[in-house]
Amino acid sequence: MGYPFWDTFIGYGILMGTIAVVHVFVSHFAIGGGLYLVITETLARRRNDTERLHYLERLSKFFVLLTLVFGALTGVGIWVIIGLLNPAATEVLIHHFVWGWATEWTFFVIEITAAMLYLYGWRRLDARTHLALGWIYFIVAWLSLVVINGIVDFMLTPGDWLMTGNFWDGFFNPTYWPALFFRTGVCIMLAGLYAMVVAARYPTGAFKTSLVRYNAVWGLAGLAVMAPSFYWYWHAIPAELMKTAREMMTFPFQAVTFSYWLAGVIIVLLVVLGLLLARRLSFGVSLLFLAAGLLYFGGFEWWRESLRKPFVIYDYMFANGVEMAKIDTYQNDGYLSAIEYRTGDDGADLFRHACRSCHTMNGYKALKPHYDGTDEEFIAGTILGLHVMKGNMPPFHGTEDEARLVAAHIYRQIDHRPLSEIYDLQGAALGRKVWDIRCGKCHVMGGYNDVTESLVDLTDEDYNDLLDMAGELAEEMPPFTGDQSEREALIEYFKTLSEGGSHATAGL
Repeated sequence: MGYPFWDTFIGYGILMGTIAVVHVFVSHFAIGGGLYLVITETLARRRNDTERLHYLERLSKFFVLLTLVFGALTGVGIWVIIGLLNPAATEVLIHHFVWGWATEWTFFVIEITAAMLYLYGWRRLDARTHLALGWIYFIVAWLSLVVINGIVDFMLTPGDWLMTGNFWDGFFNPTYWPALFFRTGVCIMLAGLYAMVVAARYPTGAFKTSLVRYNAVWGLAGLAVMAPSFYWYWHAIPAELMKTAREMMTFPFQAVTFSYWLAGVIIVLLVVLGLLLARRLSFGVSLLFLAAGLLYFGGFEWWRESLRKPFVIYDYMFANGVEMAKIDTYQNDGYLSAIEYRTGDDGADLFRHACRSCHTMNGYKALKPHYDGTDEEFIAGTILGLHVMKGNMPPFHGTEDEARLVAAHIYRQIDHRPLSEIYDLQGAALGRKVWDIRCGKCHVMGGYNDVTESLVDLTDEDYNDLLDMAGELAEEMPPFTGDQSEREALIEYFKTLSEGGSHATAGL
């Protein structure tokens, strides 16, 4: 909280994810493309294949423009964005891995120098020198991945670093090696997919057919490396982390399932359009290869990033920049005392620092729809029980009075009409909405923390007693503060659960 807060109209996750996925999609090609160029040039020179050498010269222009210009700009964009979105976590990464960053930046300087000399050396350098530059480029580009991989995966699996604070313990973390192999496979796959774009611009004929099939083999070879290394990576992630993510969040595993399907799509595209129908490859279809690759890699990265939620550095720092070691201090002395840059609106400042890193009121992960039609007491109760809600959120780290300040800030921005009027519902349908708003954040019918069985076949008196004592059933559970019409509708909804006891009856 020692930094000013950057309040932007777009959700942090969308902003960071979009820039990061585009950057890594290009940067992995920067590595795989370097290997593709030198291996293919070596083969072409051995065969004295001037047509293929001309193709490689053409490809290297595309390669340099994309990787050194666009890739470098998006790389700078990532540093700007992480510094604005989470300066506390950025500070940790810089301080603990300063020599790692220095090494990577040195590799990058050599990388861009070698790439420029390689591009302009096609007609100026002898074959041996030109190939040497290509190999220098690839080796230092891959070594950049070796360094960055350790820091990126540290954020998900810091391992023994949490106890020792040692550079090497954090760098060679539990997922380091499987991630390095997996990302190397991604680099090889993307080399084939990107090369398709240049190959597709050639006229139909034997050369184009041969080139497309060659590129398809690169794509399939990369996938062959990725499959076993991803299995290794999955099982290197601590079981407790995976268990918590499975129980409290659906999105990470939806994202990874999406990536599985995309991997299948890429395989089919490479076999059918890359091998069997190679001569018919058009520029539009080559872009389809790239789109499938981008969506696949996006699904993987979103899964990996989402797994560690609610942490930005697992078991060390929450997404809102709060270090676990300082929680007791905040809960005793208050959160406000740690916020150095304050606006005078304490509720708004608390919301920005405690909640805004993941939630907006009306946009990304909007809170307003979840609180419309409720009251300030209920909102405060949910804030104090955040850590038991689905979605794997961090606990509120301030005092109870500060939680009420946040609740008041949220309450001022929501719809104060009754739920029945907001959603035009009555009876059991209204009751289901009351459940979703007031109960469903912690109890998912048929899912996380399901309590359906305890609600079946009770009397009206039992249901009323249950609602009366709701705030006493658990420390994190807020009291039921809905009006009489909401109470009656909720009880009516409870009664539908006993009609066969199926989740289908419950509206699922």
